Amino acid sequence: MSCLPLNSKMSKVKKALDEAQEAQVRELDLVDKNVVSFDEMPTLLNMLNVTRVTLSHNRIAVIPPGIANMINLEILNLANNQIRELPVSISSMPKLRILNVSINRLNTLPRGFGAFPVLEILDLSYNNLNESNLPGNFFMIETLRALYLGDNDFTYLPPEIGNLKNLQILGLRDNNLVYIPREIGELTRLRELHIQNNHLTVLPPEVGQLDLQSNKSVVKMEENDWVQPIAEQYLLGISHVLDYIKTEAYKIMYNRLVSAGRVGNGQVPERPDRNKKASRQRP
Repeated sequence: MSCLPLNSKMSKVKKALDEAQEAQVRELDLVDKNVVSFDEMPTLLNMLNVTRVTLSHNRIAVIPPGIANMINLEILNLANNQIRELPVSISSMPKLRILNVSINRLNTLPRGFGAFPVLEILDLSYNNLNESNLPGNFFMIETLRALYLGDNDFTYLPPEIGNLKNLQILGLRDNNLVYIPREIGELTRLRELHIQNNHLTVLPPEVGQLDLQSNKSVVKMEENDWVQPIAEQYLLGISHVLDYIKTEAYKIMYNRLVSAGRVGNGQVPERPDRNKKASRQRP
């Protein structure tokens, strides 16, 4: 923690912003400045020419609605702060392409969060989110190319995931997932799938329709509770798993398990280290 008096700390941040404003700087780097509040940056929200703001590794708890005033902002990095909620206005930012709110304390997302007009990369990893506190239009961000939801509390992936037609990267590692819906097969542009360290036992056969076996594709699926046939194929390699789930034998087994209620039955064995997440460690 900084030993600087509050006024001294504020004056240093303010001075940096004043200099940036005078020079008409378009990219602001305010990493690890011990910033607690936007009140310490009184001119920031009026710097309409700025296209990138990095405020990671601070102690910010509240993002003011006025952030939406920065109409030319394309990249906003708020990683590793103490943010518990985001303003409704954030999804109205007309040019925002990249939003990183990882390693925070989000328990919910604001109403209408899925209204971003051009958002391409959204990182919500290391928070306290689950499927029940996502706004209704969350999966309507048609421009989204990468979605990172790792290290949260998801048990199910909602079927609306299939709406993200442009998605290329989906990060779901370190959740409590017991079920992935068939609609994942609608993500025809998906090239990276990270589902390691969950409670999955099977994959929907539709995953086999995706182009996940090229040299540029990445699939991570270790540390799950796979049924024996998948576990055996996994020992031979990811490509063997992807080939196996395309077979008629697997489709029959999958449908049988679903019909018997053995897929996604809601019984989630709690991992003993869930409270060690970064979003929960800090006071």
